[in-house]
This record gives sequence, C-alpha cells and structure tokens, in this order.
Amino acid sequence: MNAEPASTDIVAITRDMGARAKAAAVALRSASTATKNTALKGAARRLRADAAAILAANAVDVAAARASGMGAALVDRLALDPTRIEAMARGLDDIVALPDPVGVTIEDWARPNGLRISRVRVPIGVIGVIYEARPNVTADAGALCVKSGNVVVLRGGSDSFHSSRAIVERLRAALAEAGLPADCVQLAPTTDRALVGELLRATDWLDLIVPRGGRSLIDRVTEESRVPVLRHYDGICHVYVDRDADIAMACDIVANAKMRRVSICGAAETLLVDRAALDSHLKPVLDRLFELGCEVRGDSEIRAREPRALPATEKDWRTEYLAPVLSVATVDGVRGAIRHIATYGSQHTEAIVTSNEATAGTFLAEVDSAIVMHNASTQFADGAEFGLGAEIGISTNRMHARGPVGLVELTTYKNVVRGQGTLRP
Repeated sequence: MNAEPASTDIVAITRDMGARAKAAAVALRSASTATKNTALKGAARRLRADAAAILAANAVDVAAARASGMGAALVDRLALDPTRIEAMARGLDDIVALPDPVGVTIEDWARPNGLRISRVRVPIGVIGVIYEARPNVTADAGALCVKSGNVVVLRGGSDSFHSSRAIVERLRAALAEAGLPADCVQLAPTTDRALVGELLRATDWLDLIVPRGGRSLIDRVTEESRVPVLRHYDGICHVYVDRDADIAMACDIVANAKMRRVSICGAAETLLVDRAALDSHLKPVLDRLFELGCEVRGDSEIRAREPRALPATEKDWRTEYLAPVLSVATVDGVRGAIRHIATYGSQHTEAIVTSNEATAGTFLAEVDSAIVMHNASTQFADGAEFGLGAEIGISTNRMHARGPVGLVELTTYKNVVRGQGTLRP
C-alpha cells in the first residue's frame, strides 16, 4: 500500500474502496474454512517474521503522538512492543482454531404442508471499522472478519496510521498467498476526516459500521450514519464491594480492575462501596490503590475516612478516565449499587465482590449491562478472555449483539426453505 496521498479526492477514494470491497465479498463469501484459515495462519506468520518492520512503523506513530502532547495512557494504547505483536499473532492463531460459524444451521423445523425451513449463518457482508489509536484493532478486526466471511474496510486514526498500514500489508499479503483477494482487508489510504463522513453515507456497499474510540467519535457515527451501527460505547465500568466481600479478594480485584491496564475499555472507573463495609473494607482497598499510584476521588463519606482522597464531582461518576484515576462512591447495599450503575453507567461491564450468593444473584440479574461479573476483575471484558479468539469491540447495543463481538456475532442468517413442488393454496 502506498504512502498517504498529498491531496485526495475523498469521494473517489471511497467509491474505489467500495467497488473493490464488493468484488472481494463475492469470493470471500464462498471461501472454504481451510482457505480462510490458511490466510490467517500466513498473516500470523508474517506478523512474527516482520515484527521489526512493524515496530519501526509504530515508533513513527509513537514519536508523533508524544510530540503532540498525547497523554501517557493514550500513548500506551498506541504503543507496540514484541510482546504485543506476539499477542496479535497469537490472537490470529486462536481465531484459526475456532469453529467457522458460516454455514452452521441455527434452527431447523418442518411445517404441516411439508416445507422444511432452516436458518443458516451467513456473513453480514462488508463491514467498516472506524477506530482510533489502538493498532491491535487492525489485526483483530481483519482476522475476525476474514474468518466470518466478511470483507472489512478499516479507517484507523491518524495517530496509528503507520502502524495500521504495516499490519494491513501483512494481512493482505497473506490473503493473496492463500488465493483470496487482498481487498478482503482494506485500510483507508488517507486520514482525512471527510472520509468518515463518506463511509457513514455508503449505504450502497457498506452493511455495518463498528466505531471504536472516544465518545465524540461514537456520538458522531451514531448521529450521522445511514449505515447500521454496532456501538462500542464508553467503558464506565464499576466494581461494587459488598458488606459480605472477602477483604483480601476485594483488594486484589479492585487493584486489578483499575490498575492492570488503565487505558482499556474494561478498566474500572468507579468503585462502589457498601455503606455497611466502609469501616472494614474501605481502607485496605484504597491503601492498595494508593500504593499502585492511583488517584482517588471520593464522596463526602469516603473523604471523611480517607484524607488522601480528592473531592468527587457529579462529572466524575460519568467519566471514563482511561488513566490511573478512580472515583469512589458510598451506596446503600446492592440496591444502591444497582441504582448508581443505572444512573451513571455506560452499560459496558460491572462487577460485584461478595461471598453472599443471593446478593450476587440480585446484582447479576438486575444490572442491565452487556457484561456482569461476580468475584472477577472487569479487565476480563475481552473477546480473547471469553474464548472468542479476539474481538471487534464490546457492543453496548441492545440489538443483535451485546458484549464481546466475535465470529458468531459477525454473522447474520438466511432462511432456507425446501419444498417438494409445494404450492400455497
């Protein structure tokens, strides 16, 4: 793929991408599982073999990001290293090992008139993925779409342009080597934001758009798109520490949920503490966070017990920090936690820490988020951790798919009807 054009005709670029995507979709739709797996194995092999070239491209992006004043957490989302490249390649290996959903019969039934009807999984078609500064999305989205029979058009952010291009070059080379069109995976050749607007209007060739990024990107796509959208909204994730929580477990889970990696969407942003547990649980949990360098912002009851906590404002309960900052609120038991999450949450991922199974059952049943957890870190909100190989995003939609979007979620179905000369009277 060539360097970004100095001047671009955005409409022409978009039309060209669409024409190539539609042509590639015909071949990919009927490709065998073996052929798709061959392409993905080749892509994983190339990512490993060409790690140095990918890291060199990433270094250009990281240097530019730092020069522009990008915060440390966002730079962390952007940066690659040999371990992260190996994780990308391993993600492709995992996808190869997963069953191919295409062609699987979901339901099968007979009618009294002799008709046999079945619902069979098929690819969605051509998927556009609009994302920001995480180059690993390039590999994950490309591999998931190929395995599920979908052509993917990637529009990465300007911050990760060189990294994404280096990764896509390896994917395209592997596709061609396997006998599939390289255009099954495309990267927009320009970072001009006008191209996003063209993609949002491309109803003649795009079947679905998946936006991954900050609220401004998601809001724009949701408001302007004429193409169906699978939203990956804010990760305002909560951990609720109940009065019946094991204190050591609560310390471990909260620390991991917040501080393992602060820049991912599954990182906890708000800690909810049962009022009945303030005197027993609060100090050890917060002590661990302070040891790890986390800033804590608390309500008046939290600050009365912990002078190191800064005052929390109404805005804090609605903020996805993506940084070592955690807001802490006092709630009246599990019902109070459920109310707080319903008021301020983004319906992404919530966790309860408790040894009381009845309390846990109430939380899991009544919290209306895509992922709810009991005695586990919110950082498990990840397609690979769910056994999906990777994810194209964490959907907070209510329609079609919720939570990690993997191979099955990237398919729809068609109704196959078999008769014997059957006529409708």
